[in-house]
Amino acid sequence: LFGEKPTGGKVELLIERVLGGNQVAAHMRVSKKPEVGTTLALQAASGSDDTVRATLLGRWPDAEGGMFRFVLSNDAGDDPYTLMERHGHVPLPPYIEHADSAQDAERYQTVFARHTGAVAAPTAALHFDQALLQSLAQRGIPHVFVTLHVGAGTFQPVKTENLAEHHMHSEWYQVPQATQEAIAACKARGGRIVAVGTTTVRTLESWAASGKTSGDTEIFITPGFRFRLIDLLITNFHLPKSTLMMLVSAFAGYEPIRALYRHAIDRRYRFFSYGDAMLLARRNHT
Repeated sequence: LFGEKPTGGKVELLIERVLGGNQVAAHMRVSKKPEVGTTLALQAASGSDDTVRATLLGRWPDAEGGMFRFVLSNDAGDDPYTLMERHGHVPLPPYIEHADSAQDAERYQTVFARHTGAVAAPTAALHFDQALLQSLAQRGIPHVFVTLHVGAGTFQPVKTENLAEHHMHSEWYQVPQATQEAIAACKARGGRIVAVGTTTVRTLESWAASGKTSGDTEIFITPGFRFRLIDLLITNFHLPKSTLMMLVSAFAGYEPIRALYRHAIDRRYRFFSYGDAMLLARRNHT
């Protein structure tokens, strides 16, 4: 959502969570942060005469939090989801420099997305369409689903030399009962679990480690991590210094990943969200 402060200064809000009571948690890009209680005038969709506002309540989740709590409102009393759908823009990753378009709203979405809540698409899944899913099922390779509301922190680079000092962002996940049963049955017959994307890895390994089928996770997967469920991983090529690069290095091994990236660069593969994918086997997998 784009808007202005009462002074006329430009503001950009990236909504990460809807908190209830028309409140949202958002990242704020602005030259000078407004004071608590300030109401921002948000930009309505083209052709709309709606008056949309965001009132700053403070930081989130606490006084030291990296996000901000706002109340979103308009004269009609619409809820935040309605306001975002009507007046918001597709939050493309920062390395995609063009303005969002109707084409991005369609292309930057998986065919099996269902639940509103993520700020980014699980891009490994962009390689799948319904025909491919049907073809896999016909070959005896079933698919099941999980939910993880990807947060903006997935794009943040690791800036500390000591990984123990990096604060991992929190994301909400859920593993449905049908998925739990399918995974248990697959493991029981000696099958392998193929995760489509690092989001799926974070979800399933969080469940395996905690036993909780839903909730917030701050799991930080780095070399030395013991994987409990995932055998194979389909994933795109990631940003350097990202937590996702560390995850794939933990999964497949540091040197194999370096070799894969050298190969990809030499062959001019496409990187990042709209790029190519690779299939990784877990290191020391038997």
